[in-house]
Amino acid sequence: MNRLLVLDVVGLTPRMLAHMPRLASVGAGGFRAELGTVLPAVTCTVQSTFLTGDVPAGHGIVGNGWYFRELGEVLLWRQHNALVGGEKVWQAARRRWPGYTVANICWWYAMGADVDWTVTPRPVYHADGRKDPDCYTDPPWLRDTLTARLGTFPLFSYWGPGAAIESSRWIARAAEQVIVTHSPDLSLVYLPHLDYDVQRYGPADPRATLAAAALDRVLAPLLDLAQDRGMTVVALSEYGITDVSHPVDINRALRAEGLLRVYRQAGMEYLDPWTSRAFAVADHQVAHVYVRDPADIPAVAKLCAAVPGVEAVLDDVGKAAHGLDHPRSGELVVVAEPEAWFTYYYWLDDSMAPDFARAVEIHRKPGYDPAELFFDPAAPMAAKRRGATALLRKKAGLRYVMNVVGLDAGACAVRGSHGRLPIDSRDAPVLLCSDSSLARDRYAATDVKELLLRLAQGTSDSNSGS
Repeated sequence: MNRLLVLDVVGLTPRMLAHMPRLASVGAGGFRAELGTVLPAVTCTVQSTFLTGDVPAGHGIVGNGWYFRELGEVLLWRQHNALVGGEKVWQAARRRWPGYTVANICWWYAMGADVDWTVTPRPVYHADGRKDPDCYTDPPWLRDTLTARLGTFPLFSYWGPGAAIESSRWIARAAEQVIVTHSPDLSLVYLPHLDYDVQRYGPADPRATLAAAALDRVLAPLLDLAQDRGMTVVALSEYGITDVSHPVDINRALRAEGLLRVYRQAGMEYLDPWTSRAFAVADHQVAHVYVRDPADIPAVAKLCAAVPGVEAVLDDVGKAAHGLDHPRSGELVVVAEPEAWFTYYYWLDDSMAPDFARAVEIHRKPGYDPAELFFDPAAPMAAKRRGATALLRKKAGLRYVMNVVGLDAGACAVRGSHGRLPIDSRDAPVLLCSDSSLARDRYAATDVKELLLRLAQGTSDSNSGS
C-alpha cells in the first residue's frame, strides 16, 4: 500500500502552474491531466465530489452554503462532516485495508469526520463578542503541539483584507509535522493562497503570478519531504479563477419586483427569508434562487433571465443535467456570464445596510462576499485606520467592530471569480500526479476518489516520489 499526499491547491490552472516550477515537477515526473470540475465550481461542492466520487445531487453539498429550509436560515461555511452524504474515500479505503489512517489538514467539512488527525481553522469566540485566531484539532493535544512549534494559526491571513501567504505557510508546515510524527496513509492538505490575489486582481495581473511563485516556494519543503518518504503526490484544484469586470445584484432585482422582503431593526435592513417569495443565495458565479410558491417559479425564472449579467437559469431539468437536483438546491439556479459574478446585496440604500456588511463576517452574510478581500476601495486609508483602532481595542480587551469592508465600491474592485464551468482549458483545474502508471489526459472530479484508491493500492512496480 502506498502513502498519499493530496494537495488541494485552490485556483491551480495551467496559467498559474507556469509560475510554479517545483509543483510542476510533480507532473513532469508522473503525469498532468485536465481536471473536469462540477457546477458550482466552488470549494465545498468540489471537495465533496473529490472525496465521495459523487455529484452534488448525491452528496448534497450544492454550494458553499444554502438556505436551510428546516431552519429558515441561510448558512454558509458550515463545518460538520455529517452534512456530506456518500462514502468518503477513507471509508472505502478502510473496507479494503482495516486500520487505514488519514490526516485532514484544512480540507472543508473536517469537523466530526472519522479521520485520525484533524486540523482546521477555528477562532475563539469570546462571550463579549471578541474573536481571536486559533485552530481546532483532533486529537485535542495536537493543537498545543502545532501552536508551540508554529505559533498561533494566522486566521487573519487566512481570509479578509489581510489574507496572505502566512496561512498557507502555516498549513504546509503543520502538514509536515503531522507526516513526520504520525506518517498517515492519506494526508489531505488544503492550500488557499491562490484564492486571494487572483480574486483581487484577476489571473493576468502580475500580483497573481507573484502569488503563484510564492506558494510554490512554500510547497517546496513539503514536496521534498514527500519525495524523501516515498509518498505518492497528487496535486489538484477545485476550479480556475477567471477575469471578471462587473457584479450582478440578483437580490436587488428580486426586491425591485416585490419578491424579496426585508425587516428592519436599529436602522438596518435584514433579509427576511421567511416571508420573501423569492431570494438568492449568491455564491461567486452561481446563485441558488429559492421560490416559496411553485406558482411563482416561471415568473421568477423569466425575471432572472432578464437581469444583465445572467447567462443561464436552470430549472428542474437544467439542475438534473448538472447533477444539482438535490432538495437543498434552490428551485432555480442561475449562472453568471463569463465576466460577471453575483453579490448577495439586497438593500437599496447603503445607509440601511446591516453592520455586518462592512465587516468580515462569513457566517452572518446570506451569501459570499469577495469584497472582504479588500480594505474599502472607496477610502482605503480610512478603512485601515478603523482597522488599526479596532485592533487596539481588541488588544486592550475591549469590544470592537472591524468595519473595513466596502460595499458597492468593494464589489466593483473584484477582478477574479469562479463557479461556472470553464470555457478555456488554460483556466480549468489541473491534476498532477507523481505516479505515471495511471496517466491519462483528463480526469473528472468524480474520478478522483477511485484514482486515490488505485494509487494507494499501487498499480505498478515503480512509484516515483515527486
